[in-house]
Amino acid sequence: MKILAIGDFHGKFPVRLKKLARSADLIVSIGDYPAWKLKETFFRECYRTDKELWEVVGKQKYKKSILKDWESGEKILKSLNSFGIPIMTTIGNYDNHYLHDALDIKRGEGGSSWKWAKQDFFSKIIKKFPRIKRVDYRAVKFGGLVFIGALGHSFPGKIKSKSYKKHREKLEKLFRKYSEENKRRRVIFLVHNMPYDCKLDKIRDKDAPAVARGKHYGSKLIRRIVDKYQPILCIGGHMHENQGKCRIGKTLTLNTGAAMDGKCAIIDFNFEKGKVKSIKFVN
Repeated sequence: MKILAIGDFHGKFPVRLKKLARSADLIVSIGDYPAWKLKETFFRECYRTDKELWEVVGKQKYKKSILKDWESGEKILKSLNSFGIPIMTTIGNYDNHYLHDALDIKRGEGGSSWKWAKQDFFSKIIKKFPRIKRVDYRAVKFGGLVFIGALGHSFPGKIKSKSYKKHREKLEKLFRKYSEENKRRRVIFLVHNMPYDCKLDKIRDKDAPAVARGKHYGSKLIRRIVDKYQPILCIGGHMHENQGKCRIGKTLTLNTGAAMDGKCAIIDFNFEKGKVKSIKFVN
């Protein structure tokens, strides 16, 4: 089985990656579909503060920019759906800025004073594309494989938070349900952020905020699940600079690289043996 692992599109889907997609048996995506034109403004004005981006640039400019971002995201989802093969996807932090799976947000925080800013564009748009199956905090079967998905957001998370416990319980329930398939090496964990404290989750990007540069910023939630259940594959991304693979126990963990930069991974999976035959990184 030829699996194309891809994600971190951020509004761009290079032609050469589309050609690779057409020859795959299955596409798995780690999310982040829309562009984010106001990214630089966010990190300059809002990062690690209580300020909302729309408060800085104004509601009208923010709304116009977000709608434009999602035009690009929808085009990518439409392209994926057009290939005529199954697609599994989890969501990225760009796909829903306000979904926190390992951090408690109190009432009045996170832009809740403006309802428009918190709407879930991704859930509405993906309904248009029946070949694309969401796996975030759920499981989907394909060809004898089971795909379980998660977000992991964009930071390690708070392990004592109610949200962390809630999403951990969801994932543990799924892994228990498919324990036999996992024993036979047929469960693939599809995530957005990388597991915490591995060689694929350290922030190395020279343009990253100085306060975060050089630190491990993967998800503690994802790491816990990988450590405990040891699926055959954990596929993620988020940190564009860390395309590659590593082992966490018996789990082969890989970062697909960012599609916006022309990167992805091609996995040759031997279903009969429950074994990864090879991984080719495209960059």
